[in-house]
Amino acid sequence: MTTNFTSIARTIFLTIVVLIFNRCVIAQETLPPTPQENQQTKMKKRMTPELLWQLGRLGDVAVSPDGSRIAYTVVNYRLEENSGLTDLHLIDMASGSDTIVLQGWASLGALQWHPSETSQRIYFEGQQETTEDQAEKESNATSEQVENKRDDANTDSPQAWYLNVEDNSTVEVTSIKDGISNLKLFPDGTGIAFTTRVKMKQEVVDLYPDLPKADARIIDSLMYRHWNRWDDFKFSHLHIGELNEDGCCGSTFDLMEGIEADCPVGPFGGSEQFAVSPDGSEIAFTMKNITDGTKWAQSTDSNVYVIAVQAGAKPKIISDTMAGYDRNPVYSPDGKSIAFSSMERAGFESDRSRVMIYDRATEKKHEATQGLDQNAHHVIWSADSKSIFFNSETGGTQQIYKLAIDQNSPAADSLRALTSGRFHWSIVDVAGDGSKIFAKRADMLRPNELFAVDPADGTGSALTKINDQIYQELELPTIEERFVEATDGKKIHTWVIHPIGFDAAQSKQWPMLLYCQGGPQAQVGQSFSWRWNFHLMAAQGYVIAAPNRRGLPGFGQQWNDQISGDWGGQAMQDLLSVSDNVAAEPYVDQDKVAAIGASFGGYSIYWLMGHHEDRFHAMIAHCGVFNLESMYGSTEELFFVNWDLGGPYWDNPTLKDKYQKFSPHQFVKDWDTPLLVIHGEKDFRVPVTQGMEAFTVAQVKDIPSRFLYFPEEGHWVMSPQNSVLWHRVFFDWLNRFCPSPAP
Repeated sequence: MTTNFTSIARTIFLTIVVLIFNRCVIAQETLPPTPQENQQTKMKKRMTPELLWQLGRLGDVAVSPDGSRIAYTVVNYRLEENSGLTDLHLIDMASGSDTIVLQGWASLGALQWHPSETSQRIYFEGQQETTEDQAEKESNATSEQVENKRDDANTDSPQAWYLNVEDNSTVEVTSIKDGISNLKLFPDGTGIAFTTRVKMKQEVVDLYPDLPKADARIIDSLMYRHWNRWDDFKFSHLHIGELNEDGCCGSTFDLMEGIEADCPVGPFGGSEQFAVSPDGSEIAFTMKNITDGTKWAQSTDSNVYVIAVQAGAKPKIISDTMAGYDRNPVYSPDGKSIAFSSMERAGFESDRSRVMIYDRATEKKHEATQGLDQNAHHVIWSADSKSIFFNSETGGTQQIYKLAIDQNSPAADSLRALTSGRFHWSIVDVAGDGSKIFAKRADMLRPNELFAVDPADGTGSALTKINDQIYQELELPTIEERFVEATDGKKIHTWVIHPIGFDAAQSKQWPMLLYCQGGPQAQVGQSFSWRWNFHLMAAQGYVIAAPNRRGLPGFGQQWNDQISGDWGGQAMQDLLSVSDNVAAEPYVDQDKVAAIGASFGGYSIYWLMGHHEDRFHAMIAHCGVFNLESMYGSTEELFFVNWDLGGPYWDNPTLKDKYQKFSPHQFVKDWDTPLLVIHGEKDFRVPVTQGMEAFTVAQVKDIPSRFLYFPEEGHWVMSPQNSVLWHRVFFDWLNRFCPSPAP
């Protein structure tokens, strides 16, 4: 009986255990999470190189004539495909609805509404995706959509299109063999202007047609390569096309026929470099009409011209006697004036950007921004033609300003800042009644979104929420602003970005990065960089010190000018003063301080390598200048080195001494800091041999060093996967010598 009882008890016990186990399994599947599990679930993400490429990028914006709708583009990148696709959105201002009306285009931009108040057409420049997915989409298209596609369509290059917003159908407007760029619709909607490349120079195969496989270039002057591309023997010319009743373009003609010059002027010019008059009879455009390549390389003398919109017309210069950059013309709405940007000093690409007003009737011009000690970019006229709006750097930010046009009173008397705050504002458009300003807004932590700004008080309301979902899940760094005393007693504006998890009250220490800005004249502002991204660096656990050292705009032209001819002088002392100031904070681990930078920032790294006196424990130089003499002989735009270095190194003994004094390669005997060199083969502004020379020195001196070489990249790293690789190698190098406590 004892045995039976024991057996029964064991069976009951095992049954209870099984039941309890099953209940536990069920409970694990159905019960709410514990507080600890809740905390883990709610933990926010941090920015990573991969997540950076998941962010949508706001592109072109166009406001409808009646202000009721806004079209804008967003580029979304596919890291696995190493490419991006563009969507076209439409905002209804009354309801606030945001609808994607075109999706997955290979390129899509230059948005413009047809000028009719009841317009249902948006013109744009684009190229459809040519993948198998796109082919499948086309096979499922309606017969009406197929009919709207031109028989001579050229899907291998960008063309002009329009979208009918009533049914989201698209019509191809042009079919130009090599594609178009810089599309602009005439103000009255009767025609279009665009640029396309026209071959005007002979290459080897033209000179010697019996040698079709000869792989060579015959070069007789400079500018045989520019920034990141070799001369293709072509020039970018303005073309005009008339639109028919269906809104499509028939015949076109070259408005610059026979002229060996480009509009826009490379490498950065776009459609802002030309404008169509309100009545459509005239075009104002930018051209650097210097046919000799060697002289072109030594001059910044671009000019603004006007030309009648008819075949065979001849251009007339309106910026004569002005020796610097003159560009970006904009007609006033009443057609009486043309505003354009101008730099006064010849050969200085970073001079103060002024606004000149040209009177079309009297052919006289005056400076509207006389007396303003700051730049003016991207001019937009008010509807009554009495004022202009523009962007300007100021104090480490970029704001939007309004200025009355009156040549009889100083500009400062009527200048008014319309925006404020730690942002990078970029004006897009102004409502006809002046009640709203449409602008992009970014900061160091977040890329551009579109805002509507009330000019009365500067308040802005977000119209787009492209990256809201991602940012709701992100932990953000914090930003501090300080002024550091320089060795000459002046104050250096500095951004200090604190890492995620930073608490000044705690005893925890963090590694620090001194960021050395490039340019040399380019403000460290509140813009969002897709590579030198302070948000991403702080998310990896670094304190970043980012000074607006000598030579950067936004703090007066005198401060901006002090870099020229003094590369290794006060600007380098400013960097060291800021580094010492921030590194002295109790939260900085002084054994884990690194310096990083690109272009002139890369020069700064190579210079500091020989002068930092054990301040830094790791260095990273991207596309930096290492040897001033070899740089002069291998760069392309000589006006840059002529101004900033004073001229050719052989010109006179004093200049020769300055090259020796300021060239980083003269101080390699003092190099001993681990160095990561990054450079692209197609960087023709700072040729790749500069990075190779620096890497060779580090290797021969047995300094820990690595060379990250990109055969298909230029001065910047543009490919998504190359960019992610850039960041991985960047942070790997820092973590070897200045490891972060961040998870």
